[in-house]
This record gives sequence, C-alpha cells and structure tokens, in this order.
Amino acid sequence: MPFSYLDLRLRSDAIDGSLVVHISDAAHDLTIEPVERLIDPGLTDQQAAALANLLAARFTVSADGRALTPQWSPVKVLAGRQSLKLPFRLALDGRPGRLTVSADMFPYDPRHQTFLNIYEGDELTQAILDRGRRAFEYFTGTRQGSFAAVQKFLPAGIHHILIGPDHVLFLIGLLLLGGTIGRLALIVTAFTVAHSITLSLAALDLVTPPARIIEPAIALSIIFVGADNLLVKSSAGARDVRAWIAFAFGFIHGFGFANVLREMDLPARSLGWSLFAFNLGVEVGQLLVVAVVATALAALRSRNEAAGRQLAFAGSVVVMAAGAFWFIQRVFFSGGMS
Repeated sequence: MPFSYLDLRLRSDAIDGSLVVHISDAAHDLTIEPVERLIDPGLTDQQAAALANLLAARFTVSADGRALTPQWSPVKVLAGRQSLKLPFRLALDGRPGRLTVSADMFPYDPRHQTFLNIYEGDELTQAILDRGRRAFEYFTGTRQGSFAAVQKFLPAGIHHILIGPDHVLFLIGLLLLGGTIGRLALIVTAFTVAHSITLSLAALDLVTPPARIIEPAIALSIIFVGADNLLVKSSAGARDVRAWIAFAFGFIHGFGFANVLREMDLPARSLGWSLFAFNLGVEVGQLLVVAVVATALAALRSRNEAAGRQLAFAGSVVVMAAGAFWFIQRVFFSGGMS
C-alpha cells in the first residue's frame, strides 16, 4: 500500500521519532529486486545507510524555524507488515513552540501518503501529508507554543483585513459621513463585537454557513451601507444608524473571516490563542484603516465642508457600485466564492 508512517514523540530535550516504510517503496528507490529481499536482515543492514540518506532528504522536522538533524538508529525489519522501521532522534536546545513537519517520501508514486503522529504527553495529533499537503505545523502545548501561535495568527489577521477589499470598503462606507470620535468608535466597536462572535462560532465548526451564501451577502452589506449614506444625506434629521448597520452585518463578515481562518489549519492544541490572535490582528488592521480614512476625511472637511459632502456622496456611489459588481460576480460567475 502507498503509505509511510512518521511518528514523533516530544521529550523535554529531544524528539524520539520513527519512520516506517513499505519494502516495495524502499526497494523501488534502492533498485532492489525482488522486493522481498529487503526482509532479509543481512541485506537490510547493508542498505541501512543508503536508505537513511535517501529518506533524510525527503522529510524535514523544524523547531521554531530551525531544521533538526536526525540521528539514526539501526533499521528494524517488520516482516509481518512487509515494512522497515527506521528509528531516529532529534536533539532539541529547549522546548520549542512550533514544529513544522514536511514530507514527500516517495515522489515516484503520486498516490503516496505519509501518516504523521505527534505525541506530546498523553495527547496525540494526527495529519496526512501527500502531494496536496506537504507540510504540517504543530504548536506545542506550552507557553512557547501559545506564543508561537500568536506570532503566526496575529500578522495573518492584519494581512487578511488589509488585502480584503470588500471588508475594507464596508468600513470606508461606514466612515464616509464622518462624525465625532465617540460615534466612530461606537461604529467600529459594534462591527468588532458582531464579527468576533461569528468568527469564533464558525472557526469552531459550531455554525458553518456555506461560502456561496456568505460571500454574496457581504457584497449586499456593502450596497446597503452605500445606499444608507445617500438616504441619510437626502433626509434632514435622519437618525444615524451606522452602529446598528455595522453590528448587523458584522455577523456576516465574521463568517467571511472564518472561511479564511479555517483554510489555515487551526492548531488544536492552541485553538484559543489562535482565534484570539487572528481576531486581534483583524482589529489592528481595521483600526489602521479607520485611522487613515477618518483622519483624511476630517482634514478635508475642516478645509472645505462642501468638498467633504461631495466626497461622501461620490464615495457612497462607488461603494454601492463595487458591492453590486461583487454580488453579480459571486452569484453568477464564481459559484458564490470571492
């Protein structure tokens, strides 16, 4: 069968590992025929160094970004499984926060899979590495592991909000009419509270609406905020309900954030820290957008009030047009996906 097994056991000063490979795979790459010859312990001992060198180049275990060098032990023949077991040890300088395991054990077989088992205390974490997924990140259940999760997911949250034109445009639409610092803070807080709730629910797989519904709904939220701006400007004494709009549509945007977060393989051992860090990153990126846009709009209005009103009107039209474009694109041309 086209399988290999990579086991890693975390100790305080080292990782004890083993790699189990089928004799047909090993024999193929060592050009040994017939393959059953590898069950002979004598031949296996002769080929041990060649096999270790071959496989060492095809998998990597890194601790906090530093590649570890395996120290191989004698090969063991598992005759009943028609397999060979290669034990090894990886020395550590200290308890790592993050392990990165990559493997492409037998490239000649496109179906080949490596089953990865990581043991830490009584906890077992499993993954499958193949052509579609060659690397796996593991965050240890230590303070270092929590810090490593924050280091990864905080920048990811900032990056996502800054490269997400739909989320940014929704925020800009909410800011176009301006307002006091307190009013703008209330709008942003309402949006934050709402999307934090649905982000967590979706990332934990408690509520998972399909992207084909969420992505068009995000586009509709952008159309709505632009239209509300125009209605407020045309209606004297109209109430400012932007905070309620931000809160209501924040639930939908939270599901959009979660779709991205799930694709990043949330670590089970540091799930809480990963969610917190990603959400915090989203908020940091969001505040950067708000600070830049609100400051620019306030500066323009202080110099020319009429120009500020014209910009709010034109900006609202642009927001609506962009939302309409994304809605049509996501419903009719990309199966609801952005």
